[in-house]
Amino acid sequence: MSIRNMALAAAAGLVLTIGTAAAQQITGAGATFPAPLYQKWGEAAEQPTGLKLNYQAIGSGGGINQITNRTVQFGATDANLTAERLGQANLFQFPTVLGSIVLVYNIPGVESGKLRLTGEIVADMYLGKIRRWNDPRLVELNRELTLPNLPIAPVYRADGSGTTFQFAGYLSIVSDEFKTSVGQGTSVPWKAGTGGRGNAGVAGIVRQTRGSIGYVEHAYAKQNNLAMAQLRNKAGRFVYPTEDTFQSSAAAADWLSDPTFGITLLDQQGENSWPIVAPTYILLPRNPTDVAASRNVMRFFDWAYGAEGDKLADELGYIPLPENVKNVVRQAWAREIKGPNGEAVWTGGGS
Repeated sequence: MSIRNMALAAAAGLVLTIGTAAAQQITGAGATFPAPLYQKWGEAAEQPTGLKLNYQAIGSGGGINQITNRTVQFGATDANLTAERLGQANLFQFPTVLGSIVLVYNIPGVESGKLRLTGEIVADMYLGKIRRWNDPRLVELNRELTLPNLPIAPVYRADGSGTTFQFAGYLSIVSDEFKTSVGQGTSVPWKAGTGGRGNAGVAGIVRQTRGSIGYVEHAYAKQNNLAMAQLRNKAGRFVYPTEDTFQSSAAAADWLSDPTFGITLLDQQGENSWPIVAPTYILLPRNPTDVAASRNVMRFFDWAYGAEGDKLADELGYIPLPENVKNVVRQAWAREIKGPNGEAVWTGGGS
């Protein structure tokens, strides 16, 4: 190699080294529900922002604990925190996207999209009251199918989970017995079934177990090619989980009604609405000790709110937030998150 080419190669290596060293890492942990999207956002954002995302999908409960203990720069949860709990931990929460929870199943001979379910029947499965796939109530709903005489094997989240919070919340809306005996929470006392860790764990058990049914975020069902059920919505129509049915639910959201953004989209009105749609949230300290790191987290999600971030969300089956909501979030960053001298950490604006 000539001296000139050696010099050029060395210079190129120096530029690469400097560029790599300049990347600043942001750390977060929590919900598995949005993890596929956060991974894609992290890969796509690194070059334009100079930020490298380190996100650990450990479940919403773990994310809340870690940000409360300030062992990460942000937490992620699908179970929105109350104003009281946010105040106790001195945290601010904001939504990133909307996701949908779907029912997945492994029934020999029953193709994806063919099985019809109601919320009440699903609740009774998880209460242990409906035990076989040829139960008369299931047969009546699915006259065009031949349902096997096979035990129903419910699968639930074994870890603290915002996905469980939303799913159990939906079942508590449609079934008084479920509400009374199980209730809503990130962890609940399930009456039947087997636990799996994370959305990926539930998806894996369903894929491997004949007769199983489980609840996962839509992206995990797509990635694992799992059969997804139709579900009867509040209008009495059986709907399939699609972008249109998710968007129909999202359209009913009144984001500005709650300053903590803690709204519910469960069992929304609408002829075409999917019954289990939910926001997923980021938790940030209101009084960060590392101001630069906190600002970098907001810079990352500001990028994610842009056109490229929305495109990636669409591709994975998530629902981007409306533009006016994104701008309200940016305004809230500037208003709510303060440095040690009371200065605004976020100075990027928001119209």
